[in-house]
Amino acid sequence: MLYRRRTVQTPNGSIETPVLFPVRNIGKRVSDNTPEYTDSIPEFNTAMVNARAIRQRKAVWKKIESGTSLRDAMDVPDSTIVFADSGGFDFSSAELDTTPEETFRTQQRLNADIFGTVDVPLDRDRRSTINEQIIEANIQRAVQASQLHDVEALLFGSVHGYDPETVNNGIKYLEEHGEFDGYALGSLVPIRTDYTKVTKLILAARRATDKHLHVYGLGGIVYQPLLLYLGVDSFDSSAFIRSAGNRNYLLPGFGGQTLRTIEELEYLPCSCPVCGTRTLDAIREDRSLLTRHNLWAMATELRRFRYMVEAGEDIEDYLDLRFQGNEVTARAFETAKQQVRRLA
Repeated sequence: MLYRRRTVQTPNGSIETPVLFPVRNIGKRVSDNTPEYTDSIPEFNTAMVNARAIRQRKAVWKKIESGTSLRDAMDVPDSTIVFADSGGFDFSSAELDTTPEETFRTQQRLNADIFGTVDVPLDRDRRSTINEQIIEANIQRAVQASQLHDVEALLFGSVHGYDPETVNNGIKYLEEHGEFDGYALGSLVPIRTDYTKVTKLILAARRATDKHLHVYGLGGIVYQPLLLYLGVDSFDSSAFIRSAGNRNYLLPGFGGQTLRTIEELEYLPCSCPVCGTRTLDAIREDRSLLTRHNLWAMATELRRFRYMVEAGEDIEDYLDLRFQGNEVTARAFETAKQQVRRLA
């Protein structure tokens, strides 16, 4: 397998990878109502924010321009490691309304530890020639960001492509024409159910560089084990918030289970700090509690994988069992094993 552990130094502290960046909704609302977690889940001293959304939310941006720090606005410790992406996913349904320079200055004002370059996601329903133009424009915007980059924060070049060769070539081009601390692979969320294709794209990126590899948007508990096996260093997810909004309870090994239909049960099958002493009804009625549990479920998935590695267990056997209940993910893992073994 390609799983690896590293220590990454950032301006506001270090992180141990692989790591999840929970997506904060600051900027998407007047205030950030994401439940606090950095003081209760040790390995999640991280946050993913949308630089564009924060800049466009006047109430929040005015506070920051007036001297309030982003971390104060989020009510998190100063040591929280912040990844500020360009807000590229917003451009799925809207015109690009920012530039590499404007985004860079926003990320700098936010005192982010990691900057993501301006990118527009691909769309399977677009003509291939248009997607090719978008891919090229994303690459050139990343090069411009590299030319602007004069701060200690890490810079990750955003790369997109629907075939392995395009992803591989994109990273190699950026290696030759810019200076990047790592790369972030995008446009995977719309094709997330095509596990085999996603696996091939991630492996193409991993093949192209030994630098830090981030995957946008696929950090949920179903994908986490596969990402770890493929050597992904970090990932982000808003699944813990979205699932809680639908009253879905995330459970490692099973995915999301709706709580709406469960009646004859007093306690849920989890002993995390949220669920250990609270009843099903208490958690079901409080979306904040459910959101916090879902984050604990993601932490548990990550801890379980790390434990199996450190205990010297056969990870492929573990993942065979982990994925056996889902024919699609099991088939994707078989594909991943074959490709990883060829790389090794």
